Amino acid sequence: MTFARTTPATRRTAALVGISFGYFMVLLDMTVLSVAEPDLAASLRTSMAGLQWATTGYTVVFGALLLSAGAVADRYGAHRVFRAGVLTFGLGSLLSALAPTPAVLVGLRAVLGAAGAACVPASMAMIARLYPEPAARGRAVATWAAISGAAVAAGPLIGGVLVDWAGWRAIFLVNVPIALLVLALTLGRAADTPRGDRRIDWRAQAAACAVLALLTDALVAAGARAWLHAAGSGIATVLAAVVFAVLERRSDTPVLNPALLGSRGVLAGLAVGAAVNFALNGTLFVLPLLFQQDLRLGAAATGLAFLPLTLPFVLNPPLVGRLAARVGPRPPILLGLTLLAAGGVALGAAIQAEAGYLWLAIGLLGCGLGVSFVLPALVSAVIGAAPAQAAGAAGGLLNAVRQAGATLGVAVMGGVAGPAAAMVLAAVVCAAAGIWFAATPQR
Repeated sequence: MTFARTTPATRRTAALVGISFGYFMVLLDMTVLSVAEPDLAASLRTSMAGLQWATTGYTVVFGALLLSAGAVADRYGAHRVFRAGVLTFGLGSLLSALAPTPAVLVGLRAVLGAAGAACVPASMAMIARLYPEPAARGRAVATWAAISGAAVAAGPLIGGVLVDWAGWRAIFLVNVPIALLVLALTLGRAADTPRGDRRIDWRAQAAACAVLALLTDALVAAGARAWLHAAGSGIATVLAAVVFAVLERRSDTPVLNPALLGSRGVLAGLAVGAAVNFALNGTLFVLPLLFQQDLRLGAAATGLAFLPLTLPFVLNPPLVGRLAARVGPRPPILLGLTLLAAGGVALGAAIQAEAGYLWLAIGLLGCGLGVSFVLPALVSAVIGAAPAQAAGAAGGLLNAVRQAGATLGVAVMGGVAGPAAAMVLAAVVCAAAGIWFAATPQR
């Protein structure tokens, strides 16, 4: 039986699976690179700064473009934007596997970030089109979240196996068949969405990308003790921020919703999202180097070593969802931030004392549980604190700020003198965000 002759329900299910695996691919690319860092550094003869840019080249563009990706999906049709993003992601991954130099790889990672940003808001719009009934849509979103969320846990494992088997280039080749599968499953008109007339301020969007990229460059250069470079990028960051502010003030369609910036509850929630991704992505950048260089673990063993961190992302969200429904989102968020801070301190102490893996695993478990308590509840908290007319924009801004936090986590924690200090820094950032959130009334 051909795809065209299947029942509408089957076509709808196939499209949902394809959309979910599209987001799976995007999330996988955020974590799969972590265990490949030593092999990539040796193969391309790159420095710590080069490794940082190989990671942040993706998150800088991804986070910045998420601010307007929803508007792009509305303007040109979510299904067109999604399929273009998936196709670009597959081609960009293939070219990344062939990258001859670190600079080429960083440029291609930026392309992948743009493609990923195209996929995420568009996927939600396609699901809404496929499942207009609220109850069915809720089940569909849960399926989407379960399939895509597995990428966070699977990333280090898949990456480790691929690196040990065929080297770092294999971690990009795995995206090619996934992209082809997604395109095949989302063919047809079941998830087609109409075009809109929503305007996009491309100049302000470009300025937002420039601010985040220049700030990252300044932090990476400071970590490498290249103070002149850091100062130049820092000055350029300030100038780009001024340009962005002027463009935003004059724009009829600003990148940042002014109603959100005036809400203390939203700002506190955004700080939490940035802090969590700061700690998570910084940890995923710093610890593989420690595991492989100091503990002499292979790439696959490194992926297994991260299971205490990543398994809670898969197992804990249903429990957190029920808990948040019963007591509200604040208690799970504050509990999660406490666990993250405690886990960071435990990791720092274990690394400093050169303790065995068991003590590192305890710290990783604390961090993993912390993230899995915060993130499922944080969306509800931020949207609940936002003005009613800006709820959708609040969700998009939260995703963008989380990726900005991920970028800064890699740049800052990768530049700190030693992994123990980096883990303690992550704990301090999460504790500070927790204090801010606890002291801020929501709504």
